[in-house]
This record gives sequence, C-alpha cells and structure tokens, in this order.
Amino acid sequence: MTEPGSEPAVGAAARAAIEPGADPGAAVWLAAVRQRVARAATAAGRDPASLVLVAVSKNQPLDAVLALAALGVRDFGENRHQEAAPKAEAAPDLHWHFLGRLQRNKARAVGRWACTVHSVDRLDVLDLLAPPEPDGPGPGRALEVFVQVSLDGDPTRGGVLPAAVPALADAVSVRPTLRLLGVMAVAPVSAPARPAFAALRATSEDLVRGHPGARFISAGMSGDLEDAITEGATHLRVGTALFGPRA
Repeated sequence: MTEPGSEPAVGAAARAAIEPGADPGAAVWLAAVRQRVARAATAAGRDPASLVLVAVSKNQPLDAVLALAALGVRDFGENRHQEAAPKAEAAPDLHWHFLGRLQRNKARAVGRWACTVHSVDRLDVLDLLAPPEPDGPGPGRALEVFVQVSLDGDPTRGGVLPAAVPALADAVSVRPTLRLLGVMAVAPVSAPARPAFAALRATSEDLVRGHPGARFISAGMSGDLEDAITEGATHLRVGTALFGPRA
C-alpha cells in the first residue's frame, strides 16, 4: 500500500495508459490509485469497473480538479459549501458529491449544486434538501443521498446508529425529489477499519431488505480503500492518494 505523501509506484502498463498531454503528476497518482482499486476488487471477486472513485477535492484548486477530469475522473467530493459551489458552477458537467457535515442553514444551498449527498444523518435537513420541485442542476433530477452511519458512536463525527437507519431511510424514500442510494460511513479513528466496514456491510444488507434499490455503500479513503472494497464498498472517497498531501 502506498503511504500518504510518498510517490506512488506505478507499473509499466499503467504508465503506458497515461494520456499524452495529461498532467504527469495527476496521471501518476491516478494510475496508482486505479491499480490499488483493481487489485483489491479482483481479490474480492468484484469487477473494478463497478466501483465509483470519488476524488475528494477539498482544499484543491479548480485546476487540480480539471487535471483529473481530463484523465477521465467524473466524480468529485467536497466538504464545504462555500468552497464547492464555485467549483461546481465552473465545471457543471462533473458529478459533484457533498461529503461534509450537513448544516441546516446550508442544506438547501448544497442541494442546488450537489448531485449526491453522503452525509444525511437527521430528519430536519430532508425537506431543505428536497423542496417540492427540484432546483438543483438538471431538470427533474432527484438528489441522490446516502444515510451516514456512525460506526463508533462518536456524535462529533456525524452519523446515526445502525438501529436508526431504517426510519431515516423510510423518510428519505417518501420524498420524490430524493433518491436513497444506501449507507455511508467513516472508519473509526482508533480501531481497525475492516471490522467496522464489515458492520457497515451488515447494516447495508438490512437496509436492502426494506429498500432493494439502496444497495450502494460509500466507504473507504486513501488509507483503507482495500478493506472497504473487500467489505462491499461501491463508492470510494479518495483525496490524499490522488492529489498528494495538502499544503
């Protein structure tokens, strides 16, 4: 596994796939991440093409986003509305994900530019995210949402306990301008990631019994994406391994 902040090792085949004229730094980092994803998916008996790589572009300039977009990355994740909105306006053809804690006073504004929100963890933001008529990008577009699950019970990190997921999912599903995708979580800080992701997978399986379409799992970041893939993650939120350490 590539350590964050170190230059990734990229095989000859991956280097050959780097497009002429592409930003060589972005291309090398992206090739290394794609190699990791492919290896982990293959080991788990999964198709790497079925996984969504969300490039976490918080604190990154628009030029860095566009460099990855030129290499075929279409999904970008942001944590703060104030930083994300101008980027989304400048690059409306990309699929923008909101990943941060969702504040009530920012929820409606987030819903105008985000295509997917990963951090729904309470009822009081749902009607703000889901106005009577969609007013975000794309006519008639339903805003995709994940229910955030707490894997460690720490209220400062967001998320609901697994037992509360069904009620929140039911509330999402009855709002026609929202589309329930599944569950999202962040691995605990002081515990191994793999058991936590296994627990998230169990929560996902319980959710799918009542909501068959909500089969997606948002989990895994630069340091633990292999564990997440092994436990069924479909959406990987990768920042440092794609952009390098933040200044």
